[in-house]
Amino acid sequence: MINPIVKTIELPDGRTITLETGKLAKQADGSVMLRMGNTMLLATVCAAKDAVPGTDFMPLQVEYKEKFSAFGRFPGGFTKREGRASDYEILTCRLVDRALRPLFPDNFHAEVYVNIILFSADGIDMPDALAGLAASAALAVSDIPFNGPISEVRVARIDGQFVINPTFEQLEKADMDLMVGATYENIMMVEGEMSEVSEQDLLEAMKAAHEAIKVQCKAQIELAEEVGSTVKREYCHEVNDEELRKAVHDACYEKAYAVAASGNNNKHERIAAFEAICEEFKAQFTEEELEEKASLIDRYYHDVEKEAMRRSILDEGKRLDGRKTTEIRPIWCEAGYLPGPHGSAIFTRGETQSLSTVTLGTKLDEKIVDDVLTHGKERFLLHYNFPPFSTGEAKAQRGVGRREIGHGHLAWRALKGQIPADYPYVIRVVSDILESNGSSSMATVCAGTLALMDAGVKIKKPVSGIAMGLIKNAGEEKYAVLSDILGDEDHLGDMDFKVTGTKDGITATQMDIKVDGLSYEILEKALLQAKEGREYILGKITECIAEPREDLKPHAPRIETMTIPKEFIGAVIGPGGKIIQGMQEETGATITIEEVDNIGRIEIAGTNKKSIDDAMRLIKAIVAVPEVGEIYKGKVRSIMPYGAFVEFLPGKDGLLHISEIDWKRLETVEEAGIKEGDEIEVKLLDIDPKTGKFKLSRKVLLPKPEKQERPERRERPERR
Repeated sequence: MINPIVKTIELPDGRTITLETGKLAKQADGSVMLRMGNTMLLATVCAAKDAVPGTDFMPLQVEYKEKFSAFGRFPGGFTKREGRASDYEILTCRLVDRALRPLFPDNFHAEVYVNIILFSADGIDMPDALAGLAASAALAVSDIPFNGPISEVRVARIDGQFVINPTFEQLEKADMDLMVGATYENIMMVEGEMSEVSEQDLLEAMKAAHEAIKVQCKAQIELAEEVGSTVKREYCHEVNDEELRKAVHDACYEKAYAVAASGNNNKHERIAAFEAICEEFKAQFTEEELEEKASLIDRYYHDVEKEAMRRSILDEGKRLDGRKTTEIRPIWCEAGYLPGPHGSAIFTRGETQSLSTVTLGTKLDEKIVDDVLTHGKERFLLHYNFPPFSTGEAKAQRGVGRREIGHGHLAWRALKGQIPADYPYVIRVVSDILESNGSSSMATVCAGTLALMDAGVKIKKPVSGIAMGLIKNAGEEKYAVLSDILGDEDHLGDMDFKVTGTKDGITATQMDIKVDGLSYEILEKALLQAKEGREYILGKITECIAEPREDLKPHAPRIETMTIPKEFIGAVIGPGGKIIQGMQEETGATITIEEVDNIGRIEIAGTNKKSIDDAMRLIKAIVAVPEVGEIYKGKVRSIMPYGAFVEFLPGKDGLLHISEIDWKRLETVEEAGIKEGDEIEVKLLDIDPKTGKFKLSRKVLLPKPEKQERPERRERPERR
């Protein structure tokens, strides 16, 4: 009998999470089954014993997978098995990866694979909020070097109160949805969306999340102690030459500092100047010596470049491109640049540029979401593309990567709350990054706002975004918060903090921290500095286009909506869709219908007003209730010996008896010149109360012939 080790964590509202190890997947370096209610996640971690030669980074791979069987469902598609990761699964992977990655030792370069699998779900608790805890617990019970543990929780504000790991139902009522990852001491990662909240509210949510995380970290430490995994494996993944390190620093630091403090705002010239310093140092070695030392020189020079950039900022307040710490790069915008899309805009900030387009569609263009626990349709889409040429790289562009999905999702969260709930169009925003040196996701938010307004989408308020950075050396009190960071300031700095919002508050945020000991004081300063930057950028956006255009572009689809009683939905659709398809063919409009709140909601889309009006007229005719005494224009559907059947309303046929065709007596219907397909006016005389059949007349609409006077009667002669 296996006796697993189990640890229980209690949430503030009394719900519990259990961590169980020693029962499943025992050949992995570490494995933990996490359970909350009937939601169960298995996290495993395996690390290679040695690093691949020449590796100088952390080769971490996090995978998150949800089994359809976890919720008693079959996967869709022909194969009926799980396929490639969904966007939701990729976003969950990224949440876990971003919290774990900074905590592996800098000199640990072995491949590490973290797999998290949802094996059971009840549709109540949200598994993505538990994935980080499960992954960290698996690392805690392994011998893999890791400076954790960490945990992640979702914090939502519901009716003014913070709730940790809310249920699906609770989250629907929240005005703040934030995922926070942290160690016992420090916050490492934040991502979420909110309904225009203040900076102080965001800080309070982070503090509430951190208190819950501390409890979960403590439980993992206790679990590791019981397992006996507090001693980690020994490793040696770097061979260093301290003399060479010193030589690189002595020869290159002052030169690198001069470039860092030069204020050259041309990215490629600055890169070339830094590279020239390294190449100059390498020139003293032979080719044989460089085969052995080139990789070490590159690594040591990278550290020199990093130190020079950071000291220039901390000591002299000089950034790589010469800006002050609070200064935003030059911005220019243009709305309506492309004639073909329904809306377009260019947003350029320094050396970062997004060309964004908006396409308006009908209900038929909705995205169907069919994840394990989430079903529905999405009416607002945002896609982000990052081609290699945007950074001057000469390589082919492959499929969409995790980075593109993550950046696009952040921009989607920033903007989606500003789309009116009753807006009839399906909207697709596409951001193509044409240049990149700094936050392209924030450029996407700005360009997306401009393109939406150019398309005439009646957004509630414009949204802007900014990326903030931080320089803070360990053991020093001095630090610098940087507004609108460059790519190098992100790479060589200690924080990447993206904040989006309207003039009234924050709509989305994403933060990654790479340094220990980040205080709430620094976070508050970063948020307030970000607010100033957001407001400045918002001003540039509204200078370009102050509000949504009054009307859509001429070639944009026009949509009208109408509602009908629920019982008429079938009549509008017709058997096998015959009626609705016929109306679309006749009018050229696109008609969609669905039941919403026990009424039929119809959307009619067309490229011109006439097609929409014609479709609405036909639909109104279908849902119209026939009234005795009303006159209708109908179409002759069939001729019978005893009369004709006339469709006087869509789907409603009545009998025009031969005696009701004309005032004169007819032997055949054809004598009146009526044939199939003719359009004639008829009057509804009667509706049979038992059968519901309709009695029509044509003759009552024709002038009644006057009666001819009979000739005077001649008197007969009397008989004699």
